[in-house]
Amino acid sequence: MEHKDLTTSGWQDYELLDSGDGMKLERYGDVIVSRPETQAIWKPLRPELWAKAQATFEWKDGKSTWKSNSQVPESWPMHWHDVKFIARLTAFKHTGIFPEQAPNWEWLDMAIKNEQGETLLKILNLFGYTGIASVVAANAGASVTHVDASKQSLDWAHDNARLTGITEGQIKYLFEDAVRFAEREVRRGNTYDGIILDPPAFGRGAKGEVWKIEEDLQKLITTTKELLSEKPGSFYLLNGYAAGYSARSFAQLIESIFGDVNGSYGDLNIKESNSGRVIPAGIYTNFVV
Repeated sequence: MEHKDLTTSGWQDYELLDSGDGMKLERYGDVIVSRPETQAIWKPLRPELWAKAQATFEWKDGKSTWKSNSQVPESWPMHWHDVKFIARLTAFKHTGIFPEQAPNWEWLDMAIKNEQGETLLKILNLFGYTGIASVVAANAGASVTHVDASKQSLDWAHDNARLTGITEGQIKYLFEDAVRFAEREVRRGNTYDGIILDPPAFGRGAKGEVWKIEEDLQKLITTTKELLSEKPGSFYLLNGYAAGYSARSFAQLIESIFGDVNGSYGDLNIKESNSGRVIPAGIYTNFVV
């Protein structure tokens, strides 16, 4: 596999304005927010910009909260190319949008369009969260099964699909535990032309099942191997965030299960809009059959 770090410099609706002192300053559409960022151990380059933050995520008395400096809407629309989605300030400091994934969205879009024929490609998105990857895949012409153990996230994903104009039924939303669902799909004999996984370090399934990445990821990758179609052009994308692993660890996991594959791995970075600095924001591994 090829080592290849991927970096987004932002787009019309997203910009990393500055970072440092354990924080990052970002623009999501017309809303500027500052949030904690453990990677940003350096000094800010543009301290004069931070006063423009309309909302700041902070910890107070052991609780997390958003401190709004001006009126911020409960939600607001954004877009990436012709894919649309909704941003919100969540209790977990996120906005429902992970900008470092933009290069992966580009890769998904091309992988699906390059292989699309008379029959819709079947894509499985496990740990789908707010579903931007699912919407990108559906917008490219695929049929998507989107699995997540959070009803709130499923509703959010559905809203993103409606906003983009995805045909109702093109994305199937399932409130399921990812591991249990994958095991059932193997027993059913189902396969998919593309599989997307973005597992958390820790989580709980729809019925309280416990997910621990250090204990469960190898098993899940082994299971999903049986779900991936063997036809040329089928693809696999594994993302990682805050799990403490390196991209090479993910690549070696994939190679240990799938063998020698035609793929790449590396860091997912976000570049500041007015400097050469980047924030390492995740890792990925992908390959095409």
